[in-house]
This record gives sequence, structure tokens and C-alpha cells, in this order.
Amino acid sequence: MDAGTEPIPSPPGLPLVGNLRDIDSTAPIQSLVRLADQYGDIYRLNIVGRTAVFVSSHALVNELCDEKRFKKNVGSVLKQVRNGVHDGLFTSFGAEEPNWGKAHRILTPAFGPLSIRNMFDDMHDIASQLTLKWARQGPLEPIHVTDDFTRLALDTLALCAMDYRFNSFYTKEMHPFIRAMGGFLVESGNRSRRPPLPSMLYKRADLQYEADIATMRAVSDGVLQTRKQQNPPSSRKDLLAAMLAGKDPRTGETLDDDAITNNLITFLIAGHETTSGMLSFALFDLLRHLEAYQNAQKEVDNICGKGPITVDMVNKLKFVPAVLRETLRVHSTIPAIGMTALKDETLAGGKYAVRAGEAITLLLAKAHLDPAVWGDDAREFRPERMLDDNFARITKEHPNCWKPFGNGSRACIGRPFAWQEALLTMAMLLQNFNFRFDDASYQLRVKETLTMKPDGFFIRAQLRNGLTPTLLEKRLSGSSSETGSGNRTPTLDKEAALTSTTGQAISIYYGSNSGTCEAMANRIAADAPAHGFHADVLAPLDAAHPNLPKDRPVIIVTASYEGEPPDNARLFVNWLSSLKDDASATKGTAYAVFACGHRDWAQTFHKIPKLVDELLEQCGGERLVPMGGTDAADGNMFEDFETWEDGVLFPALKKKYGGQDVEGGALSSLTIEITTPRASNLRQDVREAIVVAAYPLTEGGSARRMHLEIQLPSDIKYSAGDYLAVLPFNRQASIMRTMRRFRLPWDAHITVHAPKGSDAQTNLPINTPLPAYGVLGAYVELGQPATKRVSFVLR
Repeated sequence: MDAGTEPIPSPPGLPLVGNLRDIDSTAPIQSLVRLADQYGDIYRLNIVGRTAVFVSSHALVNELCDEKRFKKNVGSVLKQVRNGVHDGLFTSFGAEEPNWGKAHRILTPAFGPLSIRNMFDDMHDIASQLTLKWARQGPLEPIHVTDDFTRLALDTLALCAMDYRFNSFYTKEMHPFIRAMGGFLVESGNRSRRPPLPSMLYKRADLQYEADIATMRAVSDGVLQTRKQQNPPSSRKDLLAAMLAGKDPRTGETLDDDAITNNLITFLIAGHETTSGMLSFALFDLLRHLEAYQNAQKEVDNICGKGPITVDMVNKLKFVPAVLRETLRVHSTIPAIGMTALKDETLAGGKYAVRAGEAITLLLAKAHLDPAVWGDDAREFRPERMLDDNFARITKEHPNCWKPFGNGSRACIGRPFAWQEALLTMAMLLQNFNFRFDDASYQLRVKETLTMKPDGFFIRAQLRNGLTPTLLEKRLSGSSSETGSGNRTPTLDKEAALTSTTGQAISIYYGSNSGTCEAMANRIAADAPAHGFHADVLAPLDAAHPNLPKDRPVIIVTASYEGEPPDNARLFVNWLSSLKDDASATKGTAYAVFACGHRDWAQTFHKIPKLVDELLEQCGGERLVPMGGTDAADGNMFEDFETWEDGVLFPALKKKYGGQDVEGGALSSLTIEITTPRASNLRQDVREAIVVAAYPLTEGGSARRMHLEIQLPSDIKYSAGDYLAVLPFNRQASIMRTMRRFRLPWDAHITVHAPKGSDAQTNLPINTPLPAYGVLGAYVELGQPATKRVSFVLR
């Protein structure tokens, strides 16, 4: 066990059992897991003159996840990765480096539910490229699964994060950035295990290492400068835009260019490895467990059918998410996380001692298989155990038993991004292909880099249901108008929301980091006039500290973040908590609370909304209605919210305060006038018709011919020899889809009329004729999901 150094004294109860020589440098995690099988759930090694502790049971992992006693340890490999990305989110030392907190707070809204939904189209774009590649290769071509999923994850991140295309599916050779990143990561691992020899012996490797870092930073810097110099400025709402325009809500500071570059590279490094590994293991597991494969494919068929896959369909899947959860449990793509004690500590009720600052590695690859949590079949792949209700029960009974995305404040900020990307990809592949192993005798081999992936895993893909690559391309290319572009939810301008002054006043407050709760608060303000109320206050929850209104109803919409209040609700929650022993502190305040959350965080699900709801009552407040709530995992957040708003909140307010509905809602006093000047300015017999089908009859070339099917107006007849004039127009799919829905000719104009003194709220110009195309393109939000309550009145 000699490591070539002087013996290091060991605290009582945890002797040294080995050293660096016991660890296979090509598979260190697998070596450490084998040592755990030999020495038990906790052991200590001598690593080149320092000690390191390794734990692998759920009980110990749960204890070490307490951020009041332990913090993330940036270990030897990550310290080398810092050479390229410095204090990026993943490699930062944490609060001691200001850029970590600043970037985390600025980027949190960019990873909120609404922002992630808005990335669906770009995700669909890259997933379609993968799907078409596999289709065109044909059923006899072996597919290198991990290689293609790595291309998918990198291209998706680059497009969604910074509007950059690596185009990995169109070139045999990887983009220089990707080659440089691969070399950089491999050498970072090598450098962490170097023996203490003179640097001159590593000169060639060091020169290549520095060159790879320079390539990565040059590409990222180039993307950054291109975006900054765009004129007019880009309107994209991606991660790069958030980093350029965002201000830290606590300090008001922005990120400098170096910090932005660090985090762009960080997202690509940290995000592509984990997602590609998860998808690769998931496909392997399904092929090894055909019943689960059939159940997953059946669910996709039932929910997605044979048409385009939409974001709402993805959110309705239940078994496919269970497959991914179980995959991350059985095959931990992040096999270990590092922690360190803030002070000298003991573990397991004083049984084991660890020093302050000593490296402690949580071997998730073994802890995720603990029979004490998962039963005697813990090593078996069984997705049913991860279905929503059972998963919620297990994670509630055994906190921190499932940690594939890290821990606490240092958990993966991109989890919602990766989850939506993985669900979409799995759904698209299961919808369109049947898979089989290229080698039926293949036995799983695991390759370790920063993460774990299957090694040498090849499959073959056969298109389903008589599809051909050409038909598949048409299906996928025709889906853009049906996917994420129809699912954006706008927030109402606060000035517009507060223009009404009639009816009972209400005060609306929100606690929101990602923007979802703020959007719901804006919705209440916009809907209030239709029910005989008006919003006199629409503000973050901290604005109610310490003077909560008592002369009007108070509506609160908030969420929890890692069990803590949103950044703009911390003051309020702390103040309210300090009043819990005062039974009259909020006497006279009538209130209602709506909660947002995600059940995967079972321990803290709706924690802050529940706390606010309970404390307000304990301190003398009057609860108007039971707390409402929604679960982001179901994908129906705004549907749930509207059901509560229409069916619970406003009926209770009207019962108590006597509000009165305005027939037809807030828009009932608006009238819309539609004119078609283009037709009148052309020949009198010009009429609009609808193209119902269009597809090519020939393959490319200058003599390309198309088949068109045109639906003429009912009073127009066409005979052979008649002329048909086609007026070309470059349309945007979502705009034209809306115009077709309401049978508007493309050159229609819209004039919105509002009587003087009307409370109706709209962000459209009043009494001003505008082209309908321009209105739908620039004045209204077509991306908002059409809920059951939404209706339009055309007159």
C-alpha cells in the first residue's frame, strides 16, 4: 500500500486501505466501486501525499448532501478543466468566486419553463437531423450510438445557447472546436493523474493542450463578438442573449466577455457529455428489456401518433421519463460528485471522522444501487419503479437517493434543458424506428471520460409503418408550425395591466426567478377587469415587505428554488417567518396563494408557497380560497392556473367583494374591422384561394415541376383552359397558420376600436388600421398555448 510518501495519520475509525496504485487510470470510477465492494460503504485512500474519502451508501450520501456541513469540492480533474474555462458555473469554487453567483442568478430565468419551451423548435431541428441521418443510412448500416448522440447534444446546445451551428451531421470530420474540446478533456484527465515528473517530459502534450484551449476560446469569442456587433441587434432569447443583457438581480452587475466565454464553453462541455450518455444507455437498456421497449413505443404511438411531435405531447409522456430516470439510476452518467467538509466532521453518528477540507467522493454509481432504497432488485433496470407517483414516494422517503444532476446550489442548472431534449429525441426515435443490436451478443462495456458512456455500442435502425426517408423528411419538415412555436406564453406589460381603475382593487405579488410566476401574476392583472376588479399593484413579493395591504385582497403566485424563496421574495418570506409567533401581525389581510413547482424535487415541492399560505393564516390573515397549485412535470401549468383562476379565485373574490363579470371578458368592448385593399386595387375578379397540397413531381433541376391542389371559393368555377394567377408571398409558418385558422386573406387590415373610457386592455394600436400580417407578426404573441378558456370573437 506504499504510495511513495510518508504515512499520513488517520482519524479514528477510518484507516487507510489503499493508494493511487489501486486505481486503474483508464477506469478510475469502476476501480473505486470495486474497492467499495471490498472495503465497504466508506474507505480512505492515500492519493499522492493527501487523503481522500470515498462513500457509496445512500445513508452516507444523504448526510453529505447537507450544504450546511459540506460543500462541492472541485477535484483534481475539474481543477485541470479550469485551465480552459476558469470560473465557469461547473468548475467554479462557488460563492468565493463572485462570477459564479452572478452567472447563476442571471441565467436561472434562461432555464425556466417558458424559456425551455421556447427552445423546442431548435431542439426539434437538430433531433430531425439525427433522425434523417439514421433513416438515410438504411437498416443495414451499423450506427455508432454514442458518437451520434454526442453530435446531437453538442449541436443542440450550440444552437439553443448561442445560435451557432456545428453542423455535425453534415460533415465526416468534427468541427475544430469539437476536436479541440475532446483533446482538452482527455488531457485534463491525464494531467490530474500525472506523477510528479519534470514538465519538460510533457512538452508536446502541453503545447497541444494550450492549442486546444486557444481554439475553444477563439470560436466562443468569435460567436460572442459576432452577436455583439449585429446590426440590427439579434432578437433571439437564448443563453447568450441572457448573458449579454442580463443583470444580477442582487448587485445590478453584468457579466464581462471573459465570463461569458467561460460559460459558453462550460455549457458545451458539461451538457453534451451527460445527455449523450443518458440517451445511449437508455437505448441500450430498452434493447435489453423488450417489454419496456414496447411499453415506451406504445406510449409514444398513443400520445404522438404519426404526426409531428409537439412540446405538449412530450410533456404528456409518463413511461418514457421513467425510462430516463431509471437509466440515470442504473447507469450514472455522472458517476461521482466531490464534497468537502466545512469543518472537522464525523459521519454516521460519530462513527467516522473526516477533516475540514479533505476530499470526499460520493460514488453515485454505487449509491444509486443501494438495496436499502431500491430493494433486492436494485441492479435491475425496471422503469416502472420510476413512474411519477412511485418515484415521488421513494424520493420523499429516502431524500437524496437519486442525484444524477448534482446537489443543492451546485446542481446542474441545465437540467430542464437536457430533460426536454432527451424526451423529444427518445419520442422521435421510437415514433419512427424499430431498433436492434448490430451485434446480438454485445455485452455492455463502459468508457470513462468526464462521464460514463457505453463503449463500442452499435445498433441498426429500421423505419416503421412503411416510412421512407423521403416521407419522413416531409413529416419532420412539416412539423415546424406545429411544434414549439405554438407554445410561448407572453407576459403582460405591467403598465397596461394597471390602466384599469374601476371595480374593487386587488394587489398581486409574485416570487419568480424564471419568469413563470410573474407571467401568471400578469395574467391575473389582465383578467381582473373582466370580473369587475382592477390591479392596483403588480410587483415582486418583496415589495409587500413589510407592509402587506389590508384594505384589499392580496393574490400571491410563487415557487420554490432548492427549497428556498425566489430571489425577489427572500425579504418577504424572512419577514413573514419572523412574525409566526404574532397571531395578529397580518390580521385584516385577505389573501390567496398559487404555487408552482416540479415534483421531481419531492422534498421541497411547493415548500415556499405552502409556508407563505400557512404563515399568513397563523399571523391572523384570512385565507380566501385553498392554495392552488401546478406541477411543471405535467406540462399543463397554465391550464392548471386558469382552472384555479376562473373556477376558484375570481368566484371567491366576487362572493366576498361583489364583483361583476363583464360579458365576453376584457375584450368585449373591442371591435375589429377587417378590410382587403389589395384585392380592390387589383382587378375586380381577383379572389383569394387556399393551397391545400403542394409537392414536387420532379427531382430538382431548372425544370422543376410541382403538383398543386387549390381550393377555390365556393362561387368560383374553373374549366380547362382558364388562367390561374398566383401571387407569391414569403410566409412565416406560425403567422400564416393563425391567419388560415380565422380565414383572413393575407392582405387584410385590422383596426381595433375601443370606446372612450373603456377598461379593455390591449397592446395593439387603437383606431389605427394595420396589416393583419404585421399585427400577427409583431404585435401579438402567437406562441402562447391555446388553453380551453381562450376564445376569439370576430366581427
